[in-house]
Amino acid sequence: MNHSSKKSHALVIGAGVSGLTTALCLHERGISSTIVADKFSPNITSNVAGALWEWPPAVCGYHHDEVSLARSKEWCMTSFHRFETLSLSREAGVYLRPVTFYFRNIVEENDFHLTKMNEIAAQVPGFSRGRHLIDDNGVNPNIGLVDGYRHLAPMVDTDVYMTWLLQQVRAAGIEVISKKIVGDLQLNESALKREYGAAAIVNCTGLGARELTGETTYPLRGAVIRLINDGSRIPKLTQAFCVSHDNVTSDQDIVFIVPRGENHIVLGAIAEANEWGTDIGLHNYEPVRRIYQRCTEFLPMLRDAEIDPVEPVRVGLRPFRKGNVRLEPITGTSIIHNYGHGGAGVTFSWGCGTEVAERVADLFASGEQHFLSYSFSS
Repeated sequence: MNHSSKKSHALVIGAGVSGLTTALCLHERGISSTIVADKFSPNITSNVAGALWEWPPAVCGYHHDEVSLARSKEWCMTSFHRFETLSLSREAGVYLRPVTFYFRNIVEENDFHLTKMNEIAAQVPGFSRGRHLIDDNGVNPNIGLVDGYRHLAPMVDTDVYMTWLLQQVRAAGIEVISKKIVGDLQLNESALKREYGAAAIVNCTGLGARELTGETTYPLRGAVIRLINDGSRIPKLTQAFCVSHDNVTSDQDIVFIVPRGENHIVLGAIAEANEWGTDIGLHNYEPVRRIYQRCTEFLPMLRDAEIDPVEPVRVGLRPFRKGNVRLEPITGTSIIHNYGHGGAGVTFSWGCGTEVAERVADLFASGEQHFLSYSFSS
């Protein structure tokens, strides 16, 4: 393959939200790239994602690495500002809407809740708090909720957004190739760089990283129920509601109600580690049925909404790893990893893509062929 400057060209592996966004961030830094992937929208986890921007750790928590958590707060705010701009036009399928998080305890009674709330209040626009958020929004007053806070958050219609991202990639002149890359990435580094005329390789393969790195990545299976939100059977919902997974509620107490685009609502969630099967739904899986029960108990008006007759449920495998997000250049190689985003791929996408582009740009500017040692601190 012929590229104008092999010295400033990168190979991006993966075409989910992380891969496409990273390629665009590289382009913004003047770095050309080729994207190679074996799976594309709509048949990827990025399309299933709840795609509510969240201050970390997200609703489906499982985030215990403090260094990664500190970095993720920077990534999510970089993404927030990009999504805020994109929301000014409906072209990308991004909306800036209120989201309210509810609690069964007063926030000050729990250090985890209090710290997160204070960070959000300091960083995110539209913050408010009070009992009125229960009383004024049609929330069931009999399910033990006593506190809540609200802020503005990007909410992404993933079908529209993933199509838009790919259009932006192609408009930028980024080559997209449908092919599965196999084998150990470091062992095959030189061959891949020759084949694609690249001086750096960015690994954005999500769960697929286990095949390229040998690292144990694992799925946290999720599912969303899709309701019609066209205003015909219930008043059109224009805000989101959540009761999070955290150190008070149990995994399957999650309530996740998010307006999707113009005409849908998605309900969640489940978080099932190491479950690979995707053939589950309202018809055959009790935990999915319990999503509907929890969400309609929480917000009774949803009982009158129509379940999408074409696609009632979507199932996806969130890509997790023990240390949470792996965004790091590998010393002595020209490989940089960007995977393990769990349930926050959309939330972190622009932040992680921007950091990857900075690392690659620094590599190219230094004249080095390989990344030198680099450490992260909290």
